[in-house]
Amino acid sequence: MTIERLFNLTGKVAIVTGGHSGIGQGLADGLAEAGANLVIAGRRYEVCEEVSQEIASRYGVQSLAVRCDVTHNEDVDKLVEATLARFEKLDIMVNSAGISGSEKPITEISEGYWDRVLSVNLKGTFLCSRAAARTMIKQREGKIINVASMDAFITARNMADYSASKGGVLQLTRATALDLVKYNIQVNAICPGYFLTPMNLKFFTTEAGKKVIDQKIPMRRLGNVEELKGIAIYLASSASSFTTGAAIIVDCGETIW
Repeated sequence: MTIERLFNLTGKVAIVTGGHSGIGQGLADGLAEAGANLVIAGRRYEVCEEVSQEIASRYGVQSLAVRCDVTHNEDVDKLVEATLARFEKLDIMVNSAGISGSEKPITEISEGYWDRVLSVNLKGTFLCSRAAARTMIKQREGKIINVASMDAFITARNMADYSASKGGVLQLTRATALDLVKYNIQVNAICPGYFLTPMNLKFFTTEAGKKVIDQKIPMRRLGNVEELKGIAIYLASSASSFTTGAAIIVDCGETIW
C-alpha cells in the first residue's frame, strides 16, 4: 500500500468529543483534512455546529454537530445513534472531551470537584469507548483514540485530581486495547504536554505560566495544536494497523528533561 493510501481517511467517519475547542478541534481539523467525515460532539451545541460547518466548508467533507455530555450514558448512546443514522457506520472515536484540575493541594480539593474531574476525563472516556466499541465489534474494525496527558507519567504540585484522571485514561486505553484486539480494533492514547488552548491561555500569560515555559519545556515554547494532527491521522488510519495499547507522548521532551 502506498504512503498516500496508508494515511488517507476519505470516507471514514470519526466522532470527536470536545471537538469544538482546543486540542479536540485541532484533531478534528486534521482528520477532516485527511478526508474523514466528522461528528463534532460537546455540551455547547451552538459552538459544535459552528465548528462543524466551518470544517465541512474548508475541507469538503460531511460534518454533523451533536450535543453530548460525555458523563451521561444516555447522551453518549444518542451520540452513537445519531452518527449511525447519518453515516451508517463509525470508524474512529476520538475521546478528547476533558476539563482541567482544581490546581489545589489534595487537602483542599473538594469531593465534588474531584468527582467532576474524574467523571469528565475518565468516566467520559470509558462511556464513549464502550459505546463505540459495541458498534465497531459488529464492523470487525475500528480506531479509538484517547487524549490522555504527559501527566499520566509525571505530575506536579496541585495536580492530584487531573493526574489521577489522566493516569486512569492511560490504563483504560491499555485494558481496552487488550479487550478489543481480537476484533481488529486498535486503541491508543495521545499524551500531550503543554499546548496553548483556551483552557490554559490565561495561565500562560501570567508570570507563573511564563516561568513554566522557561523552566520546564526544553524548546521554551508551548505546543501548537497543529503539531498533533499528524499523530491523530496516524492513529486513525491504516498506517497504525499494528499499533494498539500505545501511548504517544508529545511534550517536547518534558518527561525526559
